[in-house]
Amino acid sequence: MELDGDPDKELGPDYNVAPTKNVYAVLSRVPKEAERAVRQLRVMKWGLVPAWAKDPSVGSRMINARIETVAEKPSYRQAFAKRRCLLPADGYFEWMPVEGDKKKKQPYFIHPADGGVLAMAGLYEFWKDPGREEDDPLKWLVTCTVITTDAEDDLGRIHDRMPMMIEPERWAEWLDPKLTDAKLASGLLVPAQPGRLTADPVSTDVNNVRNNGPDLIKPLSPEDDSGLF
Repeated sequence: MELDGDPDKELGPDYNVAPTKNVYAVLSRVPKEAERAVRQLRVMKWGLVPAWAKDPSVGSRMINARIETVAEKPSYRQAFAKRRCLLPADGYFEWMPVEGDKKKKQPYFIHPADGGVLAMAGLYEFWKDPGREEDDPLKWLVTCTVITTDAEDDLGRIHDRMPMMIEPERWAEWLDPKLTDAKLASGLLVPAQPGRLTADPVSTDVNNVRNNGPDLIKPLSPEDDSGLF
């Protein structure tokens, strides 16, 4: 894999990624005066800001894009056709109401059953800040969003939606900037096979974004989660 990243923006491990945080994204772009696309590793802000947005604050409400409407919605349509990416992650969190107490929710860490890494389907955009000088390094804001789909039966009991995964054999096509046909791009989005992902109940410490560390993805012991169902 050929990567073109910025070493000055290297991200450390983050066990509690929240909207508007910086994340890694893999994309392919054709540099100026080049003939072929180069695969890049970029740091982006989670929460897509369309190029035409007047204020970048809209990104906090655009962390997910539904697969059912992503090719038609004005906020995502251009990015889906031209700016697709992969968002790597060890897993993600979802919350499920606790039986008998609808106000209480139990967090779950959902991850590949084989211990591998997820490649979530994403979109990215460039937003130009009209209030900054052209040579200002913060002139351009790069943001992304996660494409979601209906959750498979086993995970659907926790939450009805889940990130759309891209399997390795489809990575190159999904990232190909020359693929601008929305129907062809949509055909690359296939839900994860049943059993591909597993869910472990974890500590409610993840509910506070200030908490971070590997303990947040550590499965609860049988004694701790015996009262969940």
